[in-house]
Amino acid sequence: MEQVIKMDNVSWKREGKEILHDIHWHVNKQEHWAVLGLNGAGKTSLLNMVNGYIWPTTGEVSVLGKRFGHTDIHQLRKSIGWVSAAIGQRVNERHLAEEIVISGKYASVGLVFQEPTEADKEKAFYLMKQMNIDHVIGKVYAKCSQGERQKILIMRALMADPALLILDEPTTGLDFISREDLLATVGEFARKPDAPTIIFVTHHIEEILPIFSQTLLIGDGTIFAQGDREQMLTSEKLSTLYGRDISVSWQDGRAWMTLRDVKKV
Repeated sequence: MEQVIKMDNVSWKREGKEILHDIHWHVNKQEHWAVLGLNGAGKTSLLNMVNGYIWPTTGEVSVLGKRFGHTDIHQLRKSIGWVSAAIGQRVNERHLAEEIVISGKYASVGLVFQEPTEADKEKAFYLMKQMNIDHVIGKVYAKCSQGERQKILIMRALMADPALLILDEPTTGLDFISREDLLATVGEFARKPDAPTIIFVTHHIEEILPIFSQTLLIGDGTIFAQGDREQMLTSEKLSTLYGRDISVSWQDGRAWMTLRDVKKV
């Protein structure tokens, strides 16, 4: 199968300290993955490397068939959509929702110097309808709810027709209802035959929908385990990864985690 991400024997050092080590990770086209790990586990560094913001100290990295050191990273990034809290913080809240979406085509956050074409507007409206967010067309970003904002940022990432979409903790700050609504919309979109390969990063195993058939567990800067979702999200594996006594239960195709070693009050 065509590989979207290929990392072999990868390590990365910063100021003499090894942040990532012994990374072997292959992601195939339209094979949606979840990435799970605690804060400081190495998730952000891994994503930064996929995007070419940091380079491996050792090993080889290829993204979308382009081998690092033999390709134009700036051109490669045009094929990668990345939704993160950092992007949201850069948004000028006075822009209209559809302007934020359209700006993704120009790799900007909001339209400042660009004049969108009618084709741009039609595409943005189509994407927003697909994401069940067309009711905010004409609405100022500042007046959108947190859930609406997250959907707008995802649509912005999709304006450039990326081959790879990275959703970096997209449910952060959402209440339960908004989170479930966003997850349902992402799941519906991911099932489309023309959807990009999706990497979904989270702290919460219940957010790992069935559409994310593969899961990567990361801890202490290396891959603890990777493979089929059901084989990764087990009480034994997560207890070992987190160093706590964890119980995993399944309901309606989703895993839920509880701590068994919490002291009773």
